[in-house]
Amino acid sequence: MHRDRQPFLDDQVIVLRAPTQFWSDRSGDAGHAADPRAAAIHGLYHGDVRVLHEVTLTADGERPEWISVARDGASVTTFTGVLRHLDGTGADPRVRIDRTRETQADALIERIVITSARDVAVRTTIAVDLRPDFAPMQDVKAGIRRSYEWASQQTGDGIVWTSGPTTATLRATDAAPRATEAGAVVEWNVELPPHGSVALEWRVALADASAVVAGASGAPAWRDLAVASGDSRLARWVTAAVSDLDALRMTSKLAPGEEFLAAGAPWFFTLFGRDSLWAARFLLPVSTAPALSTLRVLAAAQGTRIDPQTAEQPGKIMHELRAAELDLPGEGVTLPPLYFGTIDATPLWVCLLYDAWKWGAGEADIRSLLPNLEAALGWMRDYGDSDHDGFLEYVDSTGHGLANQGWKDSGDSIQWRDGTLAEGPIALCEVQAYAYEAAVHGAELLEHFGLPGAPEWRAWAARIKERFADAFWVDDPEGGRYPAVALDADKRRVNTLTSNIGHLLGTGILDAHEEREVADRLLSPRLDSGYGLRTMSTDSAGYWPLSYHGGSVWTHDTAIAITGLVRAGLGDRAESLVEGLLRAAERFEFRMPELHSGDSARDTTVPAPYPAACRPQAWSAAAAVAVLAARLGLRPDGGELVAEPAPGAGVIRVSGLQVGGQAFEVLAADDHAEVTGLDGLNPR
Repeated sequence: MHRDRQPFLDDQVIVLRAPTQFWSDRSGDAGHAADPRAAAIHGLYHGDVRVLHEVTLTADGERPEWISVARDGASVTTFTGVLRHLDGTGADPRVRIDRTRETQADALIERIVITSARDVAVRTTIAVDLRPDFAPMQDVKAGIRRSYEWASQQTGDGIVWTSGPTTATLRATDAAPRATEAGAVVEWNVELPPHGSVALEWRVALADASAVVAGASGAPAWRDLAVASGDSRLARWVTAAVSDLDALRMTSKLAPGEEFLAAGAPWFFTLFGRDSLWAARFLLPVSTAPALSTLRVLAAAQGTRIDPQTAEQPGKIMHELRAAELDLPGEGVTLPPLYFGTIDATPLWVCLLYDAWKWGAGEADIRSLLPNLEAALGWMRDYGDSDHDGFLEYVDSTGHGLANQGWKDSGDSIQWRDGTLAEGPIALCEVQAYAYEAAVHGAELLEHFGLPGAPEWRAWAARIKERFADAFWVDDPEGGRYPAVALDADKRRVNTLTSNIGHLLGTGILDAHEEREVADRLLSPRLDSGYGLRTMSTDSAGYWPLSYHGGSVWTHDTAIAITGLVRAGLGDRAESLVEGLLRAAERFEFRMPELHSGDSARDTTVPAPYPAACRPQAWSAAAAVAVLAARLGLRPDGGELVAEPAPGAGVIRVSGLQVGGQAFEVLAADDHAEVTGLDGLNPR
């Protein structure tokens, strides 16, 4: 087995309900995949610890022959197999086994049903072998295997394993788990009656005394969302996505009871500023509740002091929350439990607050967050622009934080067209757009609620827009001009053409002509793969379709560009990107991963997976709702819902949309839509 390599995830099976998840192969077994790179991810996790690494089911010492996997939402999956060693004569398999695995926030439950079609009784011994390892998540992610200390205690009806603050309790129905040197075995002696069945069950209850996050309870805010479409791919993507989002809901000790969306599985069952903000923003057409909860939980951790080690500054919105220090083996990165190393979460917080207001969030809810708004705006002015050149920029001053602090946060993501890495402080193009939008919309909020400062913030926004037009545009005689991905430490334009420019659309930082130029660059074959936008253009020296941020396709990134095109009045030009994501969604069985390859649709009928991509991931899942909203042209208007479908959108019926708590249904047919609210039918 290769050591110190991140596990492959793309064809493994996950069942999840944050903060619990179980990864296996298509048999349901863990730790025994033919490919050791896949087996490396297997097991039962709770929070940031893998409790069990190996789980094996046998019948009379033989592993069943597994034939199908059926997912029932994000948290339940059934694996079906046959026990041919128990068959009588004839070609048909006569004894089948179904193992249905369910994850809850604090438990794993597996129900095993053996069914016989034989005319005689059948006896068999079913055994489940479980082996703990209590590996820290960062070791699993890095591909590190070593022994970890854990203790086992046999109780009257089960076994309790403990390691540090994590506890796991194994119990079974009609069987007493037996402790072994490696872990435990649950064994049942089964007699199947003729044409009968027997049901068995085992479960593991999980607890982490050190946890700072927990699973959310109750139904999700988007529970009434339902989509039917002439293009079934869109409806199937949305259906799968909202189930995954339900399973990613969490709460935090920062603001008990306030929900947010964990960034993704397997690595990120926790609060991330940027990820949670974008996911909530995508979901605004179905409810403002996720946005308000996300805003409140992030406001609870908003910076109040200057601390270089955590990157905290007054007014700044945090990046990542953990129970303990996070050490990334081999990367030279060590992050404190509450880390503020992000340049974009603070303006994005302001943007989400404004958008939630426009989508009908209550005045009292918005008013309660106005002190945080003023602090966030103040951070942009006083701290975000560290060298006072008029742009927001970042640099890691500790030597062990994140080198890049925008959404493309890998170490090689910001590079020149010749492949040379840019040196910081780095001023990203999209961050200036977020800051402009935050200043303009923050001013509107201040003015509406009778607070001072609106004229100053409008003037601040006007200055950054003027400076952006002068400083960021790259002249490319062959491909057409475009905004640079960033300015480097010497204020030079980092001249790589990237998908970052899609984030500028609809923010107001570009004029109408500039938005059309950006649209032209996005839709060129250099960036548009036919399965979504490449993160880096194909004519860049650093381009590689399987590079994390240097040529791959990120679903949320493309969805932001699609939304921006619609906001810019260029919705007709978004359709090729929508179609590309729908092609990719079909390839990935409508559970879109964090990212996939930038391979061209002209060269392959399916995009290659990025084998270590999170799946599901919150903003990739929520992007399905953003794409639906873009295709329907949804926007709020004074408490009403307006729908202006894109040409060729086809027939789409959606219920469960909301503005200000009022429910709406939309029936769209090509470029016409009827919006039904509580007051009746309002053609648009």
